[in-house]
Amino acid sequence: MLKVSYCNTSAQLPHDLSGVLGTLCFVPDIPEALIASGTAMQIMMPVLDGQTHLFEMFHADNALTTQVEGDICYRFNEHLLFGVVTLDEARFASSAESSPLQAASRSAYEQIFALLDSHDFPFVLRFWNYMADINSVSHELERYRQFNLGRQQAFSAKEKERAGNVPAACALGASKGPLTIAFLAGRTPSLPIENPRQVSAYDYPVQYGPRSPLFSRASVAPLGDASLFFLSGTASIVGHETLHPNDVAAQTEESLTNVEAVLDEACRKTGKQFELASLDYIVYIRHPTDLPAIKNIMERRIGPNLKAAYVQADICRSDLLVEIEGSAELS
Repeated sequence: MLKVSYCNTSAQLPHDLSGVLGTLCFVPDIPEALIASGTAMQIMMPVLDGQTHLFEMFHADNALTTQVEGDICYRFNEHLLFGVVTLDEARFASSAESSPLQAASRSAYEQIFALLDSHDFPFVLRFWNYMADINSVSHELERYRQFNLGRQQAFSAKEKERAGNVPAACALGASKGPLTIAFLAGRTPSLPIENPRQVSAYDYPVQYGPRSPLFSRASVAPLGDASLFFLSGTASIVGHETLHPNDVAAQTEESLTNVEAVLDEACRKTGKQFELASLDYIVYIRHPTDLPAIKNIMERRIGPNLKAAYVQADICRSDLLVEIEGSAELS
């Protein structure tokens, strides 16, 4: 069994962390207790809406083992493995074939796949990717596209699927910090969900970079008698094109329409009931001054049962102003 919980102060953290697989920490400083757990990942993005902390915690109900292998810290039991990788790009030299970020992302993913192969966890259920200056250009290529090159190279080198059954994921930009990746893997495959309003990300045309992003729009991970729904980062894209540039209200509306389309597709493929209010959301906002407009639309579209945290981040396309991700436990 796997459960997800959210809290926005250190005082709300559980006293006993022995059952915590991993934690994503949007905080200025990670509490010592979480550092000791081994799989707490700091994400250098400020939390908005009057908050300073956000912890996204993944709980398992079996005894956990904590280990370190290469650059990966991870915890696992017989069913699930959660790991974190933090790589300083300065470790990687620039070359004619590869930028430091491209080399770092390839190294991170190759290490992840090697670890999962050695522990017999063949199925990644979710990736979280964070990097500095995601939209800036260096080595004659946008940094997000450099990251995608390295990721694709690792998938290819390890002979992993690059279309169809690929994990849910997000990729966001911070103002500073190393390449930081978290991943959740299991021994049972998840069910990938696509959006009929959008071209699958792995099929994007070459105008979005020499290698496509690699993620499904969402996935449903079976976990015993229940399942966990992961919504990948979702933005104002229809087909493969950004809609409503410079209009944050319209982008938020379009993003939520895309979320609804993904949920409808998940209902069709699983027979389970999904609604906007079923999810816990993290909403990434490029400009903090846009928070009131985005929050008002979220509240109007989702209603009084809205569960959302708001974080300042750069989105993977420079013309995107907001991105929405989420999760839900399904019985």
